Amino acid sequence: MAILSMHHSGFSQSPLPKGKTQINAGVGFSERGIPIYFGFDHGIHDNLSLGGEFSYRGYKDTWRGNSYKHNIAGIAMNGNYHFNSVMNIPSNWDFYAGLNLGFFIWGSDKAYDGPYSSGLGLGAQIGGRYYFSPKTGINLEFGGGNAFSGGKFGLTFRL
Repeated sequence: MAILSMHHSGFSQSPLPKGKTQINAGVGFSERGIPIYFGFDHGIHDNLSLGGEFSYRGYKDTWRGNSYKHNIAGIAMNGNYHFNSVMNIPSNWDFYAGLNLGFFIWGSDKAYDGPYSSGLGLGAQIGGRYYFSPKTGINLEFGGGNAFSGGKFGLTFRL
């Protein structure tokens, strides 16, 4: 009932209008730990957004009989195309896809010669949001090709 009472016709014409910004925060899922993330998106056109994201995760791994504790921090830029206009989707929903480019800093508790290391990563993502009020929503995103690979779930706040 509370969610229904917050839903009203005050939504904008597109998920993220040109010149507007939203912030995103949440947790992810991947083969290499559970990342936490914080990011933003800025509308540069009614159907296009550019953004940035920071993530962090820690996890334990065994490589060639040795146990390691890893810490991975990432910073990335992303660009997304929002399909609401093309697919005639209501503005309280946001369906998007895009590319990201990031740099990842991989640290271990001792010398590590395994298959992962710091460096650049290029990836792609596809996701969606549901805004249950004009300024607040939930998001779900899946991606691959870099250290953000897997998916994430969180909250979105329009500024």
